[in-house]
Amino acid sequence: MAKTAEDNGAPPRHATQTDRGAAPRTAASPPRRALVTGASAGIGAAFARALAARGHALVLTARRAERLDALAAELRERHGIDAVALPADLADPQAPARLLAELQRRDLPIDVLINNAGYGVPGTFEASPWQRHADFIQVLITAPTELAHRLLPGMRARGYGRIVNVASLAGHLPGSTGHTLYAASKAYLIRFSQSLALENRARGVHVCALCPGFTYSEFHDVTGARALVSKMPRYMWMDADTVAAQGLDAVERGDVVYVNGRVNRAIKTLFKLLPDDLALKLIARRSRDFRVLD
Repeated sequence: MAKTAEDNGAPPRHATQTDRGAAPRTAASPPRRALVTGASAGIGAAFARALAARGHALVLTARRAERLDALAAELRERHGIDAVALPADLADPQAPARLLAELQRRDLPIDVLINNAGYGVPGTFEASPWQRHADFIQVLITAPTELAHRLLPGMRARGYGRIVNVASLAGHLPGSTGHTLYAASKAYLIRFSQSLALENRARGVHVCALCPGFTYSEFHDVTGARALVSKMPRYMWMDADTVAAQGLDAVERGDVVYVNGRVNRAIKTLFKLLPDDLALKLIARRSRDFRVLD
């Protein structure tokens, strides 16, 4: 098996960093490079644009090659940064290893990982075949975990790394009827991020679980929930650009878990204070307001 990018033996490209912050960068230093998954639309594309505006080189991955190519070209022209599109379907268990092997082949070390790829499976658990659930678990749990594992040694060796795992407010709430695995997968990303942050903060690697609520994107069109969620009040919604910018600021500050928006933070706090039985009953009554159950 080909060696992955973090094992290529290349000398560190960046000055080392202590647990008190990064060493100053010089004009000769190459730009940090970020890998963004699910970059073809929504929050992923917003992360790509925000990173490019901050001077990062980019590797963009998602299934839709044409969209990736167009975004990479846009960001190269607008910001003068290096942007590479590497289409991949993370539902394929071999995709992360192939992606990392290609990064090694092109000598593209990754300093920032944005684990954003994701979607929802509408309906109840038994309504979908197992393979659909298996693909979901691969994309939302296994792939981001594997990418972090493969890229982390290089970040630690260079004394600098940023990992943002895009979770959700749903990861802080009881599971709802419908979209059975969604909240569970996001809760996993939150706990995974917490442990990973504690293990690596002394080595200059910041890890953050970003937890947006309702965000304007294609997510609800893909799941067939657009008509439902459009009935939600406007104060419940945020735009993808704001979510991404807040996520980058949060990981840079060293925040381990960041919930976007005051309304979402209030909801998280409320459900944390409620008894479990009451919180579950409240979610059960409201599931049809934002989940496709059939």
